[in-house]
Amino acid sequence: MTSKIKRYIVRVYALIINSNNEILISDEFQLNMRMTKFPGGGMQFGEGTIDCLKREAIEEFGQEIGVLEHFYTTDYFQPTQFYNDAQLLSIYYFAKFIDPIKFKISNKSFNFEQDKNGAQSFRWVKLDDIDINEITFPVDKKVAKLLKEKFII
Repeated sequence: MTSKIKRYIVRVYALIINSNNEILISDEFQLNMRMTKFPGGGMQFGEGTIDCLKREAIEEFGQEIGVLEHFYTTDYFQPTQFYNDAQLLSIYYFAKFIDPIKFKISNKSFNFEQDKNGAQSFRWVKLDDIDINEITFPVDKKVAKLLKEKFII
């Protein structure tokens, strides 16, 4: 299986936790499917991980974030879901908004008009209420589990 792997895809994600012990979740329609994940995206050539995350924040939120500290990097082989020749490397950082939030936060999942590629909505989820089965991708599921272990006593 790994003999087909010819490249890496690096994705960088923001873990933003508010004062109510809630984490920001992104519900998206991309690649013709619904997905629930942490905000972030793909690193481009010539870009560092933190620069990538800051760029993704501008693209997704329309505003800047401050990157606080590293939380997790994929530490096992994870093939990509969408490409047969690539291995996924995902990097997660705790982050915070520099200014008050200027974009819409929803109270329900997939709060957009239609399933159209590029549709996205955001919502806060209490850390102790994160449903691992609601998270779409394997590495995000692991990170959600690690967050629950770290913050839920």
